[in-house]
Amino acid sequence: MSRAPKESAIRQYYGALNQAWGPQHWWPAETRFEVIVGAYLTQNTAWTNVERALANLRTAQLLSVEGIRQVTRPRLERLIRPSGYFRQKAQRLKTFVAFLDRQYDGSLEKMLSQPTQKLREELLNLNGVGPETADSILLYAGNHPVFVVDAYTRRILDRHGILPEKANYQEIQELLQRSLAPIVDQQESKPAKTAEQLAAGFRGAAHPPSAMSTAERTALVQVYNEMHGLIVGVGKFYCGKSQPKCDGCPLQPYLPRVK
Repeated sequence: MSRAPKESAIRQYYGALNQAWGPQHWWPAETRFEVIVGAYLTQNTAWTNVERALANLRTAQLLSVEGIRQVTRPRLERLIRPSGYFRQKAQRLKTFVAFLDRQYDGSLEKMLSQPTQKLREELLNLNGVGPETADSILLYAGNHPVFVVDAYTRRILDRHGILPEKANYQEIQELLQRSLAPIVDQQESKPAKTAEQLAAGFRGAAHPPSAMSTAERTALVQVYNEMHGLIVGVGKFYCGKSQPKCDGCPLQPYLPRVK
């Protein structure tokens, strides 16, 4: 498939998913630091496990830079145990806060106001931070215009014949960013959901609105935000790793035809 059809297809996917499911309010969090902690905790586990670990930190009043700085590592490990790999993740959270203190005087505002590429390189130099984690922090905590490539993205693009699942992260990211950028000029304001629509529940990977999901951001960042949330919904409910359930998926009409 040549470049233009790939880009056009991705824009069609965005339109179909957005029409079917609407705003996803992803990433669900109340603070920027909660986003960052969630980005670490979600590595190699389901989001439901992350929510349990975050709830433990919140109940213990430790879901803050100061909280992670002061808590002992054994206690932190116990609190985040539901997220799995809790020893590694506890150490990585401690490493992040130490970096924040050393480089930015403990200020998330200073850190997140850095140029995108500079901050991305700094994050990638931290233990346990790969491209997906770094870009999640940049996009969802810092409102930097970078698209987050996850396993769902790879799987969907592969099954739709756009890029192989094992394609280079940067190649996938650049394709998504190139494809989605024109949507910014095509966005139309939509009326608020009616009471009946709200009562029908949230579709896709949608969450109730949160402080972070409704925060002010640029139009391009919003498109990247929405598309990633929509992709999470496809992966979570339809495009499973071993047994895809294509019936009912908004992207089913776009699957390659078997010859």
